[in-house]
Amino acid sequence: MATSNSTAPSDISDAPPDAGTAWEELVTSALLGTDRRRPQVSVGPGQDLPGALLDAAAVETVRRRAGLRPTSAAVLPERAAPDTRPPLPAAARRRLALLLTDRPGAGGGRRSTAPDLTELLPQWLALANDHGYAAPAELLPALLDAARGRTDLRPQALRFAGPRALWLARLNPDWKFALRTAPGGKGLPDTGDAEAVQRLWEEGLFAERVALLAAVRVDAPEVARELLGGSWSTERAEDRLMFLDSLRAGLSDGDESFLERALSDRSRNIRATAAELLSALPNSALAARMADRASSCVAMDPTRSAITVEAPHACDAAMERDGVVSQAPSGRGQRAWWLGQLVESTPLAAWSARLGGRSAEEITALPVHDDWRPELHAAWCRAAVRQRDAVWARALLGVPSAPEAGGPGAVSLAERAKLLAVLPGTERADWVAGFIDAHGLSEAFQLLGVCTLPWSGKLGRAVVDALNIARDAGSYPWSFSGVMGLAERCLDPAETSRLESLTAISDEPEDGAPGAVGYWAEAFQRLVGTLNLRAAMAAELTPREAVDIPA
Repeated sequence: MATSNSTAPSDISDAPPDAGTAWEELVTSALLGTDRRRPQVSVGPGQDLPGALLDAAAVETVRRRAGLRPTSAAVLPERAAPDTRPPLPAAARRRLALLLTDRPGAGGGRRSTAPDLTELLPQWLALANDHGYAAPAELLPALLDAARGRTDLRPQALRFAGPRALWLARLNPDWKFALRTAPGGKGLPDTGDAEAVQRLWEEGLFAERVALLAAVRVDAPEVARELLGGSWSTERAEDRLMFLDSLRAGLSDGDESFLERALSDRSRNIRATAAELLSALPNSALAARMADRASSCVAMDPTRSAITVEAPHACDAAMERDGVVSQAPSGRGQRAWWLGQLVESTPLAAWSARLGGRSAEEITALPVHDDWRPELHAAWCRAAVRQRDAVWARALLGVPSAPEAGGPGAVSLAERAKLLAVLPGTERADWVAGFIDAHGLSEAFQLLGVCTLPWSGKLGRAVVDALNIARDAGSYPWSFSGVMGLAERCLDPAETSRLESLTAISDEPEDGAPGAVGYWAEAFQRLVGTLNLRAAMAAELTPREAVDIPA
């Protein structure tokens, strides 16, 4: 505000100011102070100069606003495409509004018995999409904001949001991700429109080009390869790597020729990725070359009762071109490192002929000379995962009740989880249930994470029984917080009746942790509340005519 330490000077004229007094002059006087820059304004009786300046500024503001010339109205946007899907039931609409407004607690604590609604939103969206409902228009902004902050929500959220989400995304740059990832978005033309596809491939942003390549690959894999091959030599190395990685989806023998060319790329990462993809094609020339190399290293011993291993003594240029990394990581022997890469890139079907016609289960049961067994079996694990071979995955996992559930070749929990992901969903759940029955929950978190949803009855009962045993042992529940979180999202709500008795606070065991019983009761109350909420969500989304209403 303009200030002055004196009253209005007597030598300033009381004449009205020039009607053209510039706004900039008034602003300058206000910033510098009226004692340093005297404005040409009229000072009324009993008024000081700063007050006169503010009055003049007010008058000038009104004059400036009143003097604005009218402009042409902006062109209204086109109407959004209609969404012909049925509307959400009222109860489900209210539930969605609640899920979208819930925010995680700032402290991150889980002492509350209230369900974590943010973790239930993905399940709600999946259920709503299964029923084919349309999103309420008034909740679309909140839904898009949620999808903007959580990439895991985007596929289901954009499918549920429908064409109106694209309409909104064109008006708000914060939601432009929808245009690149949703079907019908501005960034993804019809894959049958060759001209539009080529134009976007040549002119689009990198994210748009990745999405385009994935979309075209679904409908016309050969066209996607032509797009990629046409610009391959001019792409940046990091972009080539991302494009190459997108070929994992729908990988087929038709990709072999392009991948063979990529083996000569100047980037080591691209060569390695191309070699990995080729090794996942059992009929590829690279797979045959790797099989020849590996078969010279692994054979039956003279007694035909054990496996003998002679690891490579060198890594030549041909091996490096086929993706073998010559320099071993710290702590790994060079020869063992080379052997593992050869074996994991060899088609698993080749080992039966090489090792006396034995099955995968018989091969993995054979002893291996000179302590090569861990290295050999670990490479077979990686090969089973890469080639999606359920027979070998089953053989390497072994029975879940084995000591430490190590199986013949699974040397870590991470490898066991990857092998399990190769198996059918029901078999996967049964194996993990057997593991929990034999070994408890202390190592089960990674294995539970690969099981299909909702958990089968057998797996759910195994988890509940193991939690009950842990509670009776007097341990703290936060030792199993990860499993509890998974149970809230994955346990079948039908298991709620088996949990009701666990929500009560029982007597603490003498050797138990202080206060653990109360914590367990709270954790089980939250679990029951979450399961009841999930059951209510499913009921709210079920069409009325599909519900059996008793007479």
